[in-house]
Amino acid sequence: MKPKLYVETSVISYLTARPSRDVIVLAHQQLTRKWWEGHRQRFDLCTSAILVEEVSAGSPQAARKRLEASKDLPLLDVTSAARDLANELVSSGVIAPGHVRDAFHIAVAAVHGMDYLVTWNCTHIANAELRERLEAACSEGGYRLPIICTPEELMGE
Repeated sequence: MKPKLYVETSVISYLTARPSRDVIVLAHQQLTRKWWEGHRQRFDLCTSAILVEEVSAGSPQAARKRLEASKDLPLLDVTSAARDLANELVSSGVIAPGHVRDAFHIAVAAVHGMDYLVTWNCTHIANAELRERLEAACSEGGYRLPIICTPEELMGE
């Protein structure tokens, strides 16, 4: 059985964006493409309607590319349990009020028992300083926080 992996919006954005002039972002884009093309098949990928909302925004041409790249990802339900957990992540101050969608990505992945949540959002999601608080909030709600990581960390052995 393959590990279950939740794909967050930044991965699709890096996958489909034109090459960045910023060398760090460019490296992340290249790593994302390498992972998508060579390693994603080792996982059962899924996402949620939150990703669909986010990738649909912005330039129509860029949105089409993002929607095309993510069209085959099964969508997990944003359940009342996920909404409750996301609201708890925000109301407890673990996730800032301006980043509710980030809380929803985490909550949906946790409620559905994902093994991994893959993201390039290292400020609000894949942040080592938040991890302990995220784990505690999920645990208090009866859920296990998935391993939150970047595509670079999922390249295999």
